[in-house]
Amino acid sequence: MKLITSIQEGFKIAFHALRTNKLRAFLTTLCIIIGITMVTVVDTVTTGMDKTFDDSMAMIGQNVVYIGKWPWDDNAKWWEIMNRKEMELEYVEFIEKRSRYASIVAAFSDITTSIRYKSNSAERVGLQGTTQNYLDIQGLDIKSGRMFTESEVRTSANVVVVGQTIVESLFEQENPEGKTVRIGGQKYTIIGTLTKQGSFLGLQDFDNRVIIPISSFGKIYGLKAGIQLSIKFPDKIALEEGRYEVEGLMRQVRQLDATDENDFALNEPDTFKEQLEGIKNGIYMGGFLLVGLSLLIGGIGIMNIMFVSVKERTKEIGIRKAVGAKSWEILSQFLIEAIVLSLLGGIIGILIAAGFTVLIDQVFTAQMNVQVVLVAVALCTVVGVTFGFIPAYKAAKSDPIESLRFE
Repeated sequence: MKLITSIQEGFKIAFHALRTNKLRAFLTTLCIIIGITMVTVVDTVTTGMDKTFDDSMAMIGQNVVYIGKWPWDDNAKWWEIMNRKEMELEYVEFIEKRSRYASIVAAFSDITTSIRYKSNSAERVGLQGTTQNYLDIQGLDIKSGRMFTESEVRTSANVVVVGQTIVESLFEQENPEGKTVRIGGQKYTIIGTLTKQGSFLGLQDFDNRVIIPISSFGKIYGLKAGIQLSIKFPDKIALEEGRYEVEGLMRQVRQLDATDENDFALNEPDTFKEQLEGIKNGIYMGGFLLVGLSLLIGGIGIMNIMFVSVKERTKEIGIRKAVGAKSWEILSQFLIEAIVLSLLGGIIGILIAAGFTVLIDQVFTAQMNVQVVLVAVALCTVVGVTFGFIPAYKAAKSDPIESLRFE
């Protein structure tokens, strides 16, 4: 009971000391505020990146291998790759007939263009020419209407499926199905709309796109600019075996000798994951270096101000000891003051980080993690105890007679 009373008294004295010296307390905690703000913001950005990555990977399909001329790896030697032959549409049928593991094989090509409906227009729209089974690979769903058929792909039908951003931009309150739009100077009839997807890695709007048969795409833009194949496997086990099988089939259809290197790239979503990990590690390293420096400086500031506080209240310490206060009570009083000072900086830092999180999420991606808030509070407590202990110990071990004589 006496312990609880002493701790309560310690908190009262600590808050009184902080109220008495508000500016000094704020300046002392400034580095703590900066450190906690940074550690929280770094975590909110990386947590947001993880969540966005998982959501974004679902947009490009699960258990899918993409085959194209260009690898997704940033370290690719472009001067060598640019001379490779483009993919051919006939590869789809070749792989479909011979693969034992693939469940769906599709082809697509894309370009950025504009789309018009009456007086309304949408710019920088992602136009994709695809085969009829493309949605099954991507995990996309039709919100209303339908996807084009294999027959419409064969006959190069001028039909189009549009994303939700296009619906909102061009049609407002109108039902887009059956409406005619212009793409690349050609008229296309809308036969369906896609469900809302969101943005890829928080950057690219996946709803700002339209999908037409790849044969119709070829009539307007040609297919020499590049086709990619997307091959879906039923599960991860089939994916592990299937990627090697598909590589062999591609070497066969491209007529490569045993000694020839692949003149195509097998790309998987894990490539993005590796790149994301590199970015995250860079953010963590830079962020935590500055966080550690800020907390160290903040801790030294707390230690310094606690020494000042001990000196200013030397006579008070002597009086308390003279009337029976124990050394541990004096120690706990100053430790509590140091912890409160540190926690105050931490709480302000967390509140500032919450504001930054909202702002960052508007332009990139960020999500505050409750666990990191608790870690930040614990970190502040550790800083307070670590750097406040020596001044508190000095106060606890001071001689009461010498303290009473202090002027």
